[in-house]
Amino acid sequence: MLNPAARTQVSTLIIGYGSPIRGDDAIGPLAADHLARLQDQGDLPDGVDIQARHILTAELVEDLQRAERVIFLDAAADSEAGRVHCRRIGPDARAPSTMAHFHDPRELLAWCEALYGHAPEAWLITAGGERWDYGYNDLSDSARAALARMIDLTLQQVRSWAANAAPHA
Repeated sequence: MLNPAARTQVSTLIIGYGSPIRGDDAIGPLAADHLARLQDQGDLPDGVDIQARHILTAELVEDLQRAERVIFLDAAADSEAGRVHCRRIGPDARAPSTMAHFHDPRELLAWCEALYGHAPEAWLITAGGERWDYGYNDLSDSARAALARMIDLTLQQVRSWAANAAPHA
């Protein structure tokens, strides 16, 4: 097991992932980019790290081990177009991946747990898409509406955690 004491702690890690050239699949990185702009304006609590990724790779495990909690943001092909879902997820070494192309968030959490002895509390927020054809950050109308809800839900969650962590007088 690697030394968890050597890490710099982050309270919340937000990872938006998906392909920016495949229509609605861009929703995860677009949400992360929007949240990063809000962070630059001071609209997010301290201790939040935001990443926009094309795919989830094994290198993210090191970032996961530094976080108390993580929110993954992604498009969903198996959900009604425009519908936003939020669910808690946990480590699962059996989660599907192609190994060479991408990893499932639950698989990365399992690696984190195996390597570092713990995994952060994790949530997956998805938005149903309807268009997956080529087009750079070209969202359908339903995905564009879902993007706003995805961002709002993420902000509510992060602000709630920060308020609960704040010392009470």
